[in-house]
Amino acid sequence: MPRDSGLQLRAIWLLSRLMSSGDSNNVVTHAAPLALHRESVDPGWIDYNGHMNLAYYMLAFDHATDAFFDYIGLGAAYLKANNCSTFTLEAHITYDRELMSGDPMRFETQLLDHDAKRLHYMHMMFHAEEGYLASTNELISLHVDMTARRSSPMPQPVVGLLDQVAAAHSALARPPQSGRVISLGR
Repeated sequence: MPRDSGLQLRAIWLLSRLMSSGDSNNVVTHAAPLALHRESVDPGWIDYNGHMNLAYYMLAFDHATDAFFDYIGLGAAYLKANNCSTFTLEAHITYDRELMSGDPMRFETQLLDHDAKRLHYMHMMFHAEEGYLASTNELISLHVDMTARRSSPMPQPVVGLLDQVAAAHSALARPPQSGRVISLGR
């Protein structure tokens, strides 16, 4: 299923309103968590075990990240207009239940934290029809000036939008998969 270009246009419109308004009281209600992306397991993503290969979980989560970044104004249009982007600093995936060829996926995104240069967020991947949690992806991303290839602060309107999303997400329980350390648990 292709990504929703209407969502990208809404994010660009929202960011332009925030940038042009100058009104710090311009608060938008954000879903908690955000539900921004859906797609289905491509048959080419199936491995010899008959389920979705681990590499394609990251690809599907990357599509969810693209939708999230479009929503907050840091997507491909932002890169093109500002020569700034984001780089992933760290990523953790849990595999909770397998997905098979053609299974529909629904993603929810929760902003866990942010500062002037970094975002800490988590995607939850659900089977869109059966409702079970299939996988989670926790990430930290860094805002980067592409000319200098160095970290740089995000524009204030983006940080303001992130503040609003964080306020909406502050009522959510922190996912139990967040902040986990890999070990055998001994």
